[in-house]
Amino acid sequence: MTEASRAERAFRDHADFERVDEGRFEVTTTAFDAVVAAREVDGRIEYDLTIRAPSLSAAVEGDVAAVVEEGWLETFELRVADADGVLKKDHNLDPTVRLTEEAVIVETTFTDINERRGVDDAAAVVNYVEGTYVQGIIPGYDYTGTAAQLIDRARGQ
Repeated sequence: MTEASRAERAFRDHADFERVDEGRFEVTTTAFDAVVAAREVDGRIEYDLTIRAPSLSAAVEGDVAAVVEEGWLETFELRVADADGVLKKDHNLDPTVRLTEEAVIVETTFTDINERRGVDDAAAVVNYVEGTYVQGIIPGYDYTGTAAQLIDRARGQ
């Protein structure tokens, strides 16, 4: 049994993922575009996570002042940096956050020898990023699209 087949099986057995193509899995429990790629590296499995959420400017009706967007992004980056706290194993995550006109993109990579723990941790990172995003919702704006859906879902719970 190869490492890749162990990872494929772990993703298949996990309720939060759906296979996109070989070695790539989409997270089905988030409103964001989140994909995890997995591959064998020296007997361990390397997980590359990419989570794409709407930028503040793209999530609201009307304009957002540049200083507000910058402050929002800075706070988001600081919170995302603490993602290790939700993992089963400390992977010393070093997530990068970058802003485009339409999206804030979070990327991180970690390795684990235990494929099931690695898949659980990948799901936990995605859920953490979504929760962090929701915590950063700024009152007073009219949110649209994915952000509005997240707000409605949070109100419903």
